[in-house]
Amino acid sequence: MQNDLFWYKQKDEDYDFDIDTSEDKFITTTTQTGELSPEKFRLEKSDTKCEEPHETEDEEEGRAIFEDKEDNYEIFNLRIIHRKNRTGFEENKELPIVLNTVIAGRYFVTEFLGSAAFSRVVRAHDLYLGIDICLKIIKNNKDFLDQCLDEIKLLKFVNKHDPADEHHILRLHDYFYHKEHLFIVTELLRANLYEFQKYNQESGAEPYFTMHRLQAITRQCLEALLYLHELGIVHCDLKPENILIKSYGKCEIKVIDLGSSCFQTDNLSMYIQSRSYRAPEVMLGLPYDQKIDLWSVGCILAELYSGEVLFPNEGVAMLLARMVGMIGPIDVDMLDNGLDTHKYFTKEYDMYQINEDTNRLEYIIPDESSLEDHLQITDYLFADFLKYLLQIDPKKRPSARVALDHPWLSHTYDI
Repeated sequence: MQNDLFWYKQKDEDYDFDIDTSEDKFITTTTQTGELSPEKFRLEKSDTKCEEPHETEDEEEGRAIFEDKEDNYEIFNLRIIHRKNRTGFEENKELPIVLNTVIAGRYFVTEFLGSAAFSRVVRAHDLYLGIDICLKIIKNNKDFLDQCLDEIKLLKFVNKHDPADEHHILRLHDYFYHKEHLFIVTELLRANLYEFQKYNQESGAEPYFTMHRLQAITRQCLEALLYLHELGIVHCDLKPENILIKSYGKCEIKVIDLGSSCFQTDNLSMYIQSRSYRAPEVMLGLPYDQKIDLWSVGCILAELYSGEVLFPNEGVAMLLARMVGMIGPIDVDMLDNGLDTHKYFTKEYDMYQINEDTNRLEYIIPDESSLEDHLQITDYLFADFLKYLLQIDPKKRPSARVALDHPWLSHTYDI
């Protein structure tokens, strides 16, 4: 590791690090090995006396207005790492990912982990700190950049209020801009619940998601949501892919991906939640709140129990039909107030869809069933908990705090 650090120190000279230290108010020095020295030197104000420029009446008024408004704003600095004495655009719009190479003079790429709509993810070794991390590389696109800046803001916010890392939310280590891409550095976790369940099923191994483990995962998800909700945040995209395993043996998980999350006070978007985990009020175009995350937890729990997606990714009309057939009818008040109700219901509240091939209206008659029958549940407490979360009317759906008190979560199962 000492050699790695020395090598990193040498490579450091190839890069410029544009850093604004005005927020932190200190300079950190390095030793000859490249390790951070614990000694920090505070920036002192100059002793040189300078005559203050005269402030006009308009400037004085403007400063007063700014001081009144400044509590409404926050600033975070984005480091830009670039080659010295070099300008111009990169040859490729998409950053090439090459194993066993170093990104930004610091992160040694060891494994490609996957890709999503607006990012790619690799495992890398931090040559500076000597730890393995997860490096998320955002695609070179303005909209993707803006969304991921929101994710950084939210991760900084939730991590700041959870210094002891007690609330099962991903930890942010670093972020920077390099070669026309935004990079987000986080802790390295294990497989997501979707991938691990698929592997567990296909490998023929002993089923991992026992009732005892389902309780542990659900409890941690609800605790994470309770924490986010008390901060005024709605996750907006909870699904098995966004819950990662931290420890298989201890059955510890963490909630990730705050890229779609928002504050309850934001101008709320209707383009949220993956379709199979989307709450009915979102589908109908109704106002929503944190309760949409509780619906998603119910869908996830049913999927982990049965091994099948509860509401497969079909058209919205068919999804609503499955909900009605399995859970019960949608309240007329919800239908009357939904901005998108007319897309799926006639004025007489009959469900319909437009056949894409014939462009003709087709009525949909929901197949009546029940959660217990569909999932083949014989455990009364578990069935009651699922139905508690999956209530179509969000007013009847519990909050995360209330859901944590349900008796199923405290019931004892054989390990």
